[in-house]
Amino acid sequence: MNTSFTKTALATLVAATTLTACDQKQASTPKWQESVFTSDIMQVTVENGPLLTYSKTSGVSIIEVDGLPFKDLNRDGALNPYEDWRLDADSRAKNLASMLSKEEIAGLMLYSRHQSIPAAPRGYFSDTYGGKPFAESGKTADELSDGQLKFITEDHLRHVLLTSVESPTIAAKWNNNLQKLAEGIGFGIPANNSSDPRNGARKEAEYNAGSGGTISQWPEEIGLAATFDPAVTEEFGRIASMEYRALGITTALSPQIDLATEPRWNRMYGTFGGHPALATDMARAYVDGFQTSAADQEIADGWGWQSVNAMVKHWPSGGPEEAGRDGHFAYGKFAVYPGGHFETHMKPFLDGAFKLNGKTGKASAVMPYYTISFDQDTTYGENVGNGFSKYIVTDLLREKYGYDGVVCTDWLITGDEGASPADFAGKSWGVEKLTLAERHFKVLEAGLDQFGGNNASGPVLEAFAMLEEKYGAEATRARIERSAVRLLKNIFRVGLFESPYLNPETSAANVGKPEYMQAGYEAQLRSIIMLKNDGVLPLKEDKKVVYVPQITTPEHLNFFGFPEPEVTKYPVDRKLLEKDFTVTDNIDEADFVLAFVKSPVSDPYSKQDRANGGNGYLPISLQHEDYVATNARAQSIAAGDPVVDPEITNRSYRGKRAVSNSYPDLPMLQDIRKQVGDKPVILVVSATNPMVFKPIEPLVDGILVEFGVQISAIQDIITGRAEPSALLPMQMPVDMETVEANEEDTPMDLTTYVDSMGNDYDFGFGLNWSGVIKDARTERYQKNQW
Repeated sequence: MNTSFTKTALATLVAATTLTACDQKQASTPKWQESVFTSDIMQVTVENGPLLTYSKTSGVSIIEVDGLPFKDLNRDGALNPYEDWRLDADSRAKNLASMLSKEEIAGLMLYSRHQSIPAAPRGYFSDTYGGKPFAESGKTADELSDGQLKFITEDHLRHVLLTSVESPTIAAKWNNNLQKLAEGIGFGIPANNSSDPRNGARKEAEYNAGSGGTISQWPEEIGLAATFDPAVTEEFGRIASMEYRALGITTALSPQIDLATEPRWNRMYGTFGGHPALATDMARAYVDGFQTSAADQEIADGWGWQSVNAMVKHWPSGGPEEAGRDGHFAYGKFAVYPGGHFETHMKPFLDGAFKLNGKTGKASAVMPYYTISFDQDTTYGENVGNGFSKYIVTDLLREKYGYDGVVCTDWLITGDEGASPADFAGKSWGVEKLTLAERHFKVLEAGLDQFGGNNASGPVLEAFAMLEEKYGAEATRARIERSAVRLLKNIFRVGLFESPYLNPETSAANVGKPEYMQAGYEAQLRSIIMLKNDGVLPLKEDKKVVYVPQITTPEHLNFFGFPEPEVTKYPVDRKLLEKDFTVTDNIDEADFVLAFVKSPVSDPYSKQDRANGGNGYLPISLQHEDYVATNARAQSIAAGDPVVDPEITNRSYRGKRAVSNSYPDLPMLQDIRKQVGDKPVILVVSATNPMVFKPIEPLVDGILVEFGVQISAIQDIITGRAEPSALLPMQMPVDMETVEANEEDTPMDLTTYVDSMGNDYDFGFGLNWSGVIKDARTERYQKNQW
């Protein structure tokens, strides 16, 4: 069914919100006033109406209808329904979608690759300015790059993913330059800028509540989960949304609500963990915080000037990766369900992000993960990536569960994979042999609306032609308009058609406000878990001299698969510790040792092993010692790479050795224990995943676990200025055998470590100064109640 809305069809809607001539005589004419907003941008304030802003250089002007001002975005001198801010977002979106060309709809369906402001000179996020690197171009950081100019003007792209920005002021100026360009083209559709999570704490930044910083700093998602308090997460969303809006960001590519039941998965730190009830409540709180505007900030239905669209990810869950290998790479393309918990993994979506407490109702967008949900398609029998699966997106998400928001692919799923399963490239899992245009066609047939990481409209237009050939022109037009309406609604609801511009001075003042910094810091404190305390914490007042050992990180592969050299360095800025302690290089002079380690990880694939005749697959280790996978599966659950490695039908790594990139930490702690004797050794673990504590725990007297906090927060805990209150949002395994035995999709199925003091490092465990924490949180979220 075509969703076109003409002016005639919408006449009654307009009339319902417009005073009749008789009424106007009896009512006072609303007052509106035009003035300079900033530079060449004008603002129009209207009594009981929205703020309107427009650029004098874009060709847009103000027209008056019924005594009210409206932006003439398509410059035709008349008030089109989509320009009428009195109408609801759905009606406006349907009207505009009906007028867009195929080329313009194809542009709406694009979501840009990562954009840094200014662009880097090389690498994945590089671009040029007038054909030159930024440093050589003579341009200012707020100007648009060559690639940005092209995808806005030629490809009609209107969804831009931001990474780093030089400053809030530059971000605001860049946003204004981008919006001026977009406003002057066609129907004046503004850009909907987005961001991955950007509020992580920086350990090298000393906390100062009066400084304001650059943006408020919070623990990672798994750290928010460690508070066991959804109110903290909702407060984060509320504050982060205001900072996002000050940066020109109106869509958050978050939260990541995959149920992290596989302990080896390297993206676990970005989730709310593997407990279905806790993850569900946290998902709901996060989305409510980001999307809800209240009081005078609300436009309609909870949406408004402080709202940020939440794109929840990754449907139906990227958590159960086979053996923990991540789907960014061909070696991790399969999600498996040996425990039969496919539906359990949907709970954070269905009962959390889609059942909000706030008026916006449900998350406005969804991103499926790269992975193939292996053997879960009971209708078409396909094993293809979730973004290509009609069963996963249309049959389940849209039809069975009634979701009608935007569905956007993960980034680069239509691209070609690399020469090796370990290469960071395209992620067309299950459809590797299709052409670029055929992959776009399959995405649209699956029921998605948008292509993440695609800057060019050409392949989308080719896919439109394929749809027309198969289904006819009328059905194709109706299909692509449905997507256009969904995409446009998310732009209308946050007020961008009325006011897409920012005041740079206001942005600089609002990002990282002292009260926002304070709230983030308090959340950091509430996310730190005390696992062990053999009478050493908080430190006694006579413990003033500290020794901090250096940490060696061996040569390893980074996230993108590139080699990183061995590095030995201090894990923290020792000057920050001097706020409370005297830092010494002589361990004999120290009153105590403060050691920092990272939870172990290891490489899941070896090109050298493959070249030597092996299958290339290695075990992922969560322990510091070398690990030989003697009890791994003899036959992997899933396998198959028809282009790069078609002969590999078994991805088992049974009998192979894993070397952790944290292996030097264990002998370092063993040496320290021998040197210091009975002096206290306090260990701080920066955790991204569960870890095997068995060889390390007996060597230390106190253990803190943190998920992305500033060193000041650690100091506040160990000195007693703050009391630890966080709880484990994951299980700490007794050994790697229990990790191998775990079913990737089954929550809470590890055998956990019991330490030398008799404490079980299981889900929900944590200590405060009085001992093991037992409170309303541990009652609400019990290990086996989900």
